[in-house]
Amino acid sequence: MKTRTLLLLSVGTALAILVAGGVFLLQLANQDDAASIASVGEPVSVGDATVTVLDVEEADGVLAVGLEIGGVDDVDGVDTFRLVTGDQRLAPLSAGAAGRCAAITVAPRVCRLDFDVSAVETSSRVLVMRRGDQQTNWRLT
Repeated sequence: MKTRTLLLLSVGTALAILVAGGVFLLQLANQDDAASIASVGEPVSVGDATVTVLDVEEADGVLAVGLEIGGVDDVDGVDTFRLVTGDQRLAPLSAGAAGRCAAITVAPRVCRLDFDVSAVETSSRVLVMRRGDQQTNWRLT
């Protein structure tokens, strides 16, 4: 190939990359905001459920999050919660113990989510609930 052809191809490639970058920046500018951060004690609607984080307690490697939750019948609704730490993403422990949340019901009820944090190396604790296309975070520590 001639030098002139190579130069034209490189300029064309550079222009294509520039246009693609501009399109990507426009997509980022029009993107929805990040998930909202709720406060402990504040009732929040996440999808079709209403959740209030009542209290948080950590003892013996278990983080217990007290909740009032309701608004919809969903036997697997508790699976939408995750505890995000600086180094791990944890699912709640199964609902075998008394007082643990097992399902979401239409009538609001008070229960707790327990997370095994014994292997977590950081002190950061963020509770995340995602239902449908909505997500809410609670900064616990």
